[in-house]
Amino acid sequence: MKHCLVTGGAGFIGSHLVEALLARGDRVTVVDDESTGSIANLAGVLARPELQYVKGTVADRPLVARLLADAEEVYHLAAAVGVQLIAQSAARTIQTNIYPTQLLLEELERRQQSGRPVKLFLASSSEVYGKNPKPRWTEEDDLVLGPTTRPRWSYGASKAIDEFLALAYRQERGLAVMVGRFFNVAGPRQVGDYGMVLPRLVDAALAGRPLVVHGDGRQERCFAHVADVVRAVLTLMDTPAAVGQVFNIGSDQPVTILELARRVIAAVDPALGIELISYAQAYGRDFEDCRRRVPDLTRLRQTIGFQPHYALDDIIAAAIGWRRGSG
Repeated sequence: MKHCLVTGGAGFIGSHLVEALLARGDRVTVVDDESTGSIANLAGVLARPELQYVKGTVADRPLVARLLADAEEVYHLAAAVGVQLIAQSAARTIQTNIYPTQLLLEELERRQQSGRPVKLFLASSSEVYGKNPKPRWTEEDDLVLGPTTRPRWSYGASKAIDEFLALAYRQERGLAVMVGRFFNVAGPRQVGDYGMVLPRLVDAALAGRPLVVHGDGRQERCFAHVADVVRAVLTLMDTPAAVGQVFNIGSDQPVTILELARRVIAAVDPALGIELISYAQAYGRDFEDCRRRVPDLTRLRQTIGFQPHYALDDIIAAAIGWRRGSG
């Protein structure tokens, strides 16, 4: 039985990760400030004696030092989430992403110096690629961010700093770290409150409203089921060759957002319509988006033999089923 610390463990991805760790027999401590996560996401496991839940922030150094006291693995998922939140609050995005990661790395170095090393998985994002024009992104591709006058790029910039910090602690101080760049992750428990596209479309469809699609709808994304993503993360953490590396994690099968909306409509009510609105209407005039976001998964496949278990229609069905069940 390992002791695993999961930051942001009450969030969408974090709660699924916590369940998977418990299912394999680990002892898990969760720390979450519930700013975007919810303890309700852990309702099915809160009574488990192997789970300790702490409402708190990774910016609290004494708390982090205490929670790391006997941890063997750390999964750092706590971060600002959602394009809507990022567009509205760049300062909060930067503060939430960078300082807690720096603090966590400093405390992990203290553990290592005392002879008790801890392995770290750092959750990053496809946002670090910015608007790189390549059709598929590999982990060694350039990061092409927009100007600082566009708050939309603050998330990618702050997650890139997180990666630089983690990899520097690996290279200079020997910490066992790895980085996973999540692409569009979807599935049960994901909500549309912060701009997540699939749950937003599902909510509109279930309410009988037109599905709102931003821009012309021809922007392309790849959607992975949260269970596939969690499985990849756990396998990477059990793979020595993954230490010190960066991995794209997700699906590499692109779909336009317009087609995604059509598939949601087909699954809920074929009579529903689609409404196109501009990005300026949705997020303000200084918002930019990238047209295509598709990962190259070669490194992930070569390292752990990754293959997704869920197709896009399975993911849509899971999101609809969960939302109907949750009310």
